[in-house]
Amino acid sequence: MKRYTIILLILLNLFIAHSQVQVVIKGSITDSLSSEPLIGAAVIIDDGPGTISDTNGKYQITTTGYQVHLICRYVGYQSERRTIHIVDRDTILLDFIMKPSFTVLDEIVVSASRYKQSLSDVMVSMNIIKPQRIRNNNTTSLEEIIGQTPGVEILDGQPSIRGGSGYSYGAGSRVLVLVDDLPILSGDAGDVKWDYLPVENIAQIEIIKGASSVLYGSSALNGVINIRTDYPTIKPETRLTSYMGFYMDPGRKEMIWWDTQPMWTGVQFLHSRKIRQLDLVVGANMFHDQGYRENENQLRIRQNLKLNYRSPKIKGLSYGLNLNGMLVEKTDFLMWQDADSGAYVQNPDAVSALTGSRFNMDPYLVFNGSNGSQHSLKTRYFHIKNNFSDNSDKNSQSDLVFGEYKYYRKFGERVDFTSGISGSWTGTIASLYGNHTSFNNAVYLQLDARPVNKLKASLGVRFERYKLDKQVEYSSPVVRTGLNFQVFDHTYMRVSLGQGYRFPSIAEKFTATSVSAMNIFPNPELESESGWSTEIGIKQGIKLNEWNGYIDLAVFRTRYREMIEFNFGLYAPDSVVIPTFDHIGFKALNVGNARITGFESTVMGEGKIFFIQARLTAGYTYIVPVDLNTEGSDDPDQSNYLKYRYRHSLKADIELEYQRFTFGYTLISNSRMENIDEVFLDPLFGELILPGFPAYWNSNNKGYVVMNARLLYDITEIINLGLIAKNLLNKEYMGRPGDIRPPRNIAIQLSFNF
Repeated sequence: MKRYTIILLILLNLFIAHSQVQVVIKGSITDSLSSEPLIGAAVIIDDGPGTISDTNGKYQITTTGYQVHLICRYVGYQSERRTIHIVDRDTILLDFIMKPSFTVLDEIVVSASRYKQSLSDVMVSMNIIKPQRIRNNNTTSLEEIIGQTPGVEILDGQPSIRGGSGYSYGAGSRVLVLVDDLPILSGDAGDVKWDYLPVENIAQIEIIKGASSVLYGSSALNGVINIRTDYPTIKPETRLTSYMGFYMDPGRKEMIWWDTQPMWTGVQFLHSRKIRQLDLVVGANMFHDQGYRENENQLRIRQNLKLNYRSPKIKGLSYGLNLNGMLVEKTDFLMWQDADSGAYVQNPDAVSALTGSRFNMDPYLVFNGSNGSQHSLKTRYFHIKNNFSDNSDKNSQSDLVFGEYKYYRKFGERVDFTSGISGSWTGTIASLYGNHTSFNNAVYLQLDARPVNKLKASLGVRFERYKLDKQVEYSSPVVRTGLNFQVFDHTYMRVSLGQGYRFPSIAEKFTATSVSAMNIFPNPELESESGWSTEIGIKQGIKLNEWNGYIDLAVFRTRYREMIEFNFGLYAPDSVVIPTFDHIGFKALNVGNARITGFESTVMGEGKIFFIQARLTAGYTYIVPVDLNTEGSDDPDQSNYLKYRYRHSLKADIELEYQRFTFGYTLISNSRMENIDEVFLDPLFGELILPGFPAYWNSNNKGYVVMNARLLYDITEIINLGLIAKNLLNKEYMGRPGDIRPPRNIAIQLSFNF
């Protein structure tokens, strides 16, 4: 008996020893469609220890045991599970070929938390604009397509999310606009040069709704628009698009000032390819617009270059350089001549002819560690120069230098840690608002964790220091927190709170000028504004045949303190005894507290419905923006309603694709603008600034509906012809006072993609 017992123990020990032999499992992880290596894909053993793939998509993991269960996960892809039986081997080769997930909820986004995650995991409201929609709409400037997003308005170039901003021409923005995670606001006015953005090379536009200063700093008080440019795939790609369009006659024939229809023409070019370790993207863009308003025209020529080199010697290291430059000649339209025959005619005292240049250079370095960490150093030099032929006193030049080091570390599948430091310097030379320099630096960190499988929690904090000339300002430490809980398989609930702040721009503080009968006065004592936003939302996935998408419902509230608005009034120096008309005009002031409460519903989806490929984006936004300094603010009416906002807004875009045909339709509907600066409606001053405007506003401020349509046809696999019509009903509608929007216009677009 003892003999059998000893034999059994020996066999058991041999089995245990065999089963505890260390085995190395390694291989590659690639995309099933493009064969591209996937960087940072997670490979986990039995939901325990794991590793991630390197910059070449390679992974390696060590384990023991007789039977091993592996799972490979990557954001935006279907998870792959494998079971391995280990028999007398010390190395096992196992490749994962990952299939993309074609559900909209699994879209990959990076802006919400500054690392890759699924749209369903995001804790704030977020919209995505795909490049196909941009190309199919004959988009010549990104402000047009971004302004079609539910909850987003762009009023004369100034972006606003859920009523967060009103109107102050060329001065400051509460929405931070980024290109490839780096700010692209001008150093002097803090505004967006929309025509400068690389419309020909877009991978995705991500729009965050709500205060996001923890991760992005000043100017992200109202939200963030991150424009991500594309990288080459294994297959080289070349795109060439040319187009021509013309403005048709407006509904009121007395507004026609032209003998022949004004036209616009343009061409876009892009080529991208991989050359061994080098990623190369080169693009160019030319656009000429005669303008539908007299003395408003534009000619711009822009080119860009994107280089990314993956080091063959240092595993995980890549570095590169992005360049973008533009020359522009244009005349902006600011004030009409009168409300009748001169509505499309420039007031001769407000003509401003500009010749300018823009240039940015972005060196960067990224290192992906084998332990799930990423180090990135990104920098930007942004130069803007404006020369005005009619008035050299308006000439200006601004230079901005920005740098940011960001550290990201993924700890298993449950913890993501992000931290960074940033700094920027701005120098301006301008007769309009003087010569100034500013410097700011900041530090931030954020921790995202999954305490349980279906719950994700986030907490972040930031502190920033700002110096303008000799005056130093500090932001109070701002925080951001949120929860995302997966209630059912395709149902996600979220709640978030974020704080924000914005330092006033140089232009807001120091601009002193006059345009026709309108004066603008400086305010060197202007202080920073701050605020917070919170929302509760639910995202429900939906599926119809092969079409999938989601419905998103959100209730939100935003508060602002020391809100900056341009106010009309009498601003005479103390030394002046008897004020005159020269002391009446606009001045940026800290008007105090404001509150915006609202509701938003959004529907997005794509896929096949029977035999038709369908893509849908639609949303309705309702806001109540209230000036809390006004009596009776809890019962909002026209007197305390924040200026230049729409209470109701409905936006929708649908695109249907069948065989070689693609049809698209866009609807934009806004209710009337309930409050504007009273001076524009004053019988005396309103007539001086904008002749005929008080009567025009009272008759025409009733809200509007604008419809666009497009029809595209694939002539061959590489040639596409498009017909795009905008403002189909030839609706006469207005943005800010005196800005009647374009009449019906039609464009023909020819694209080559090979």
